[in-house]
Amino acid sequence: MGEAIERATAAQLDGVEVTLALAFQTDPALSWILPDPEHRARALRGLFHVLVPADFRAGTVLRSAGDEAAALWRAPGQAHGGMIEFLRTVIPLVATFGSALPRGLKVQGGIDAHRPTGRFWYLHYVGVRPEHQGKGHGGRIIRAQTAAADRERLSCWLETATAENVPLYERLGFVTQVEWDVPGGGPHFWGMMRSAT
Repeated sequence: MGEAIERATAAQLDGVEVTLALAFQTDPALSWILPDPEHRARALRGLFHVLVPADFRAGTVLRSAGDEAAALWRAPGQAHGGMIEFLRTVIPLVATFGSALPRGLKVQGGIDAHRPTGRFWYLHYVGVRPEHQGKGHGGRIIRAQTAAADRERLSCWLETATAENVPLYERLGFVTQVEWDVPGGGPHFWGMMRSAT
């Protein structure tokens, strides 16, 4: 059956940050932005220390009870953030990425250019700790929020640079809407939408 999925409390955000930093260590986009594995490990902890609280304020953060998996969902209308969020996050993100910032901006620019407009739940990040991958945790944590979106009659959107994850998302009802390559030899991305059922 697996661990229960719950909304994270503010006190549980540190565990979510660790889960996502471990899960994204081999992500194609973040590996391209931060090619050195040791630097990437440190930077990912800093990245999620900024993003997890921001997404906690802008939507919902889900976690499995044992911190095997975590998902950051931005509420409808919150996918792009706003000026207050920008001001809260810009300096820590510049410090986190350092000289890798230009690559990070290329990736983010592609994501922003291809994300649709309108009202939808945005799956900003979802990850499973490496030792727990392949056991259904990712699907369970995604279904927890897509079920809520269905009750609200809202679609869900995500982007991925991991080709192996596309079939998983398809099994969960997501359909590829757009694909693109990040300029300068960057990763390939899929933008996927799931309509309410």
